Amino acid sequence: MQKDVIKNWLFTANECIQEKKDFLSELDRAIGDGDHGVNMSRGFAEAVQKIRDNEPADVAGLMQTVAMTLIAKVGGASGPLYGTAFLKAAAYLKGKADVTVRELGEAFKESVIGIKQRGKAEPGQKTMVDVWEPVVEKWLSYDGAVDFDELRALAEASLEKTKDLEATKGRAAYLGKRSIGHLDPGAYSSYLLFDALFNELKGVKA
Repeated sequence: MQKDVIKNWLFTANECIQEKKDFLSELDRAIGDGDHGVNMSRGFAEAVQKIRDNEPADVAGLMQTVAMTLIAKVGGASGPLYGTAFLKAAAYLKGKADVTVRELGEAFKESVIGIKQRGKAEPGQKTMVDVWEPVVEKWLSYDGAVDFDELRALAEASLEKTKDLEATKGRAAYLGKRSIGHLDPGAYSSYLLFDALFNELKGVKA
C-alpha cells in the first residue's frame, strides 16, 4: 500500500479522537485521572499538524512522527504506551517504500510486544492490550485476504469485554472490583484507531 493510505488513516483517526475527546475523558473520570481524552486529542492533533507541515517520506517516517509527538505531548501512561506502539511499528517498517497488509500486521505485532513490555500488562487486566492483542493475532491468522469488517467487529467486541474486567494495572487498579462495569478508556481509544484503520484498508490489495 502507498504511504497516503497510512496518512489518511492517521488523519481520520485524529478526527475520531477529537470527536470522542469528551467521552474518552468521561470514561477516564470513572476509573482514572479523567484526562485521557484531552491528552489524546492534544497529542494526535499535534502529530497530524507535524505531518502536514513536514510530511515524512515513507510509512515508517509517519509512524515515527506520531510516536515522538505522543511521547512528548500525551500525559500519563498513554503517551509512553502509544508512543511505544508507533515506535515499534516504525522500526519494523523502516526502509520499506511500500507496505503490504501483512507487513502492517507484523509491524503491529511488534507494537503489541512493546505495549506489553512498557506497561507490564497482559490480556485480561483491563488495558489497551485487551484490544490490541486479539485484533493483531486475528489479523495475522489470515492466509489470504484479510476481512477488515471482521477485524473491526473483533476490535469492538474486545473493547466491550473490558467492561466486565477488574483492572489490575494502572490507576484503575486502585478501585479493585469497583472498576468492573466500566469500559477501559485506553481500550476505547485503541478501538477508535483500529476502526479508522480498517475502514481505510478496505479495498487495499494485500
